[in-house]
Amino acid sequence: MTELGFQLYCARNFPPLSDVLKKVAQAGYREVEGYGGIYATLDEASLKALRSELDSNGLTMPTGHFGLDLLEREPEQALLIAKTLGIEGIYCPHLAADLRPGDAQGWFAFGQRLAEVAKRYQDAGYTFGWHNHDFEFKPLPDGSTPQEQILAGGSDLAWEMDVAWVIRGGGDPMSWIESYGKRITAVHVKDIATAGENLDEDGWTDLGHGTVAWKDLMTALRRTPARHFVLEHDNPKDLDRLLTRSIASFQTY
Repeated sequence: MTELGFQLYCARNFPPLSDVLKKVAQAGYREVEGYGGIYATLDEASLKALRSELDSNGLTMPTGHFGLDLLEREPEQALLIAKTLGIEGIYCPHLAADLRPGDAQGWFAFGQRLAEVAKRYQDAGYTFGWHNHDFEFKPLPDGSTPQEQILAGGSDLAWEMDVAWVIRGGGDPMSWIESYGKRITAVHVKDIATAGENLDEDGWTDLGHGTVAWKDLMTALRRTPARHFVLEHDNPKDLDRLLTRSIASFQTY
């Protein structure tokens, strides 16, 4: 049965991390996904302490988000983080709005840039990929999308598909799975509330309590190389509710 992991960024407003890890484990999760805010600046001793805490809760961290600056400028630190925490898949998660190209050529070049960054990590045995938001699916002047250009420019890049952001960007996730399924190595699993609801949670909701057709999507995604399915909710009000209701829904898919 496919496991559901948990992106720790969802719990950034519910510190301390030690309590979060206990709650995640008690709710039945066995995997978590890391992000820069919890490990980017840690020294080796602190990283080992975090690894010990994961181990003591029966948790692994097979995937992690790493900012582009860290990946490009501090590769030794990024590799230390991945090695110490047991991360196998490294995903670059975002590009700030003021740095985004405005045309297809610029996004193709960005894909090439990511591919160049990726080499060091791929040579060390890691999966390296891009994690999308919504802006990658907004049409460019030539009719293509940034996501197409990124994946074309970085032909060896993996893709951590955030399905709900694809939808919010105006894309059809089934079509993207059909076209790029071989590139998908991890998936963000989250749900979109009915229009006008959950505005205090930025329009997101617990898995299985929204509008995304996850049952059908999981059938399609299980045909891809994706092995890590990671629960995310960008701004939950209630962490316990998110954890328990979401894993219960996922088990029906």
